[in-house]
Amino acid sequence: MGDRVYFFDTTLRDGEQSPGFSMNAEEKLEMARQLARLRVDVIEAGFPISSPGDLEAVQLVAREVRGPVIAALARANQKDIEVAWEGVKYAERPRIHTFIATSPIHMEKKLRMRPDQVLEAAREAVRFARNLCDDVEFSAEDATRSEVDFLCRVFEAAIKAGATVINVPDTVGYATPEEFGELIRTLIERVPGMDRVIVSVHCHNDLGLATANTLSGLRAGARQVEGTINGIGERAGNVALEEVAMALYTRRDVYGLSINLDTTQIYRTSRLLCAITGIDVQPNKAVVGENAFAHEAGIHQHGVLQDRRTYEIMTPESIGLPTNKLVMGKHSGRHAFRKVLDDLGYSLSEEEINRTFARFKELADRKKRVEIEDIVTLVEEELHVAPRVYQLEYFHVTTETRGTPLATVVLTRGGQEFKETASGDGPVDALFAAMNKIAGEQPQLVDYTVRAVTGGSDALGEAVVKLRDGNELAIGRASSTDVLEASAKAYIHALNKLLERRKAWMVAASSWNKEG
Repeated sequence: MGDRVYFFDTTLRDGEQSPGFSMNAEEKLEMARQLARLRVDVIEAGFPISSPGDLEAVQLVAREVRGPVIAALARANQKDIEVAWEGVKYAERPRIHTFIATSPIHMEKKLRMRPDQVLEAAREAVRFARNLCDDVEFSAEDATRSEVDFLCRVFEAAIKAGATVINVPDTVGYATPEEFGELIRTLIERVPGMDRVIVSVHCHNDLGLATANTLSGLRAGARQVEGTINGIGERAGNVALEEVAMALYTRRDVYGLSINLDTTQIYRTSRLLCAITGIDVQPNKAVVGENAFAHEAGIHQHGVLQDRRTYEIMTPESIGLPTNKLVMGKHSGRHAFRKVLDDLGYSLSEEEINRTFARFKELADRKKRVEIEDIVTLVEEELHVAPRVYQLEYFHVTTETRGTPLATVVLTRGGQEFKETASGDGPVDALFAAMNKIAGEQPQLVDYTVRAVTGGSDALGEAVVKLRDGNELAIGRASSTDVLEASAKAYIHALNKLLERRKAWMVAASSWNKEG
């Protein structure tokens, strides 16, 4: 057993399955590329059998992303495994990840299978997968509520059939750290061949114990961690990989384990996921929360000013958040702007820098001082540009407490201007209604939020809009010192995504009809 811990990221699969976090193929590819920069060891790109879109996304990641192992999930049956292999077979380093539930309640109520049938299904699934792929991971779903003797038999069969990784999931976040560590120790001691495979742990956070359980599993001998960025996932989420990484990094004296992650990419990876999904982490979130390195209490501020180590056990720089903030304003030049981008770890093309710098100058004309957080928001928007079907040219809103708000909006499409006026329950509702009239669409507004990126009355406001059209969910995000402008741009962002996806489906359907 070595001291190297492997990081298996399932943000694109387990994380993406949770409500509100869905991503399309292009967004998954963008996130996967950043995960590769973070240097995760494995990217679980999706569950290919679940939908044609998921298969497409897995194939895209497998073809385009180099460095990490690219894995695909499959239930313990031949069809699932064949489709999973179709997803990852062009990867530089492919892996098939197959699973079946082993707890009494899952076998009886969900699978309606006897234990001997589950054992045989696990064995055959791993054997079939191994004939296709040299790297096969096997998971016993709901392992922490399974009978230990049966779990040992299933894992032994999987190893004999060719599994290279054995995963022990705490699927419903039921275990305590003491129980989970003891389970891992027992399995390593009792299962023949466990010394020849990588033992993995996959912990959920239903009781808020995912990080503690994961670290307990590592101390007991596990060497692969499965989790997600920002801890997203089903119900209360998965273990947050950044928390485990920084615990191992900061407390090397306790764990004595090494990692290959580039921790300076943690902040950027977290922010990219927020930009793609439109969902921010809570301010007090460990490692990546807005307040993780903030000090307000006077006694804390005094201590930090004397020596940061008084109240900081890790540095902002260690996760890629620079503290040597240049004062940025309307007189700041391109070199200073580039320096900030370099410090933040962004690598932009010359065209992207020019566009972002132009937006920075516009913002600097409205604000006396531009904060690092403002620049991060601008860059995120530039790197995550929506399709430009419609563009906002102009809007005018009239509103009063006793009157009906009216909004007039001018949008352009293909060089042509479109103008409409609409009323609404408020100025934002009127804006959205006018844009719907222009586009001839009536998507469902699932969620709408506005937050201040920084403090002050001239703060950059960031708006997030979620629209649903049938089964399609699109997230728009935009910022401005004018919250109405940010709201309008975010709505256009989301609406354009829906229109582009519909166009893509129509093209695909036309192609299928011709082939048929």
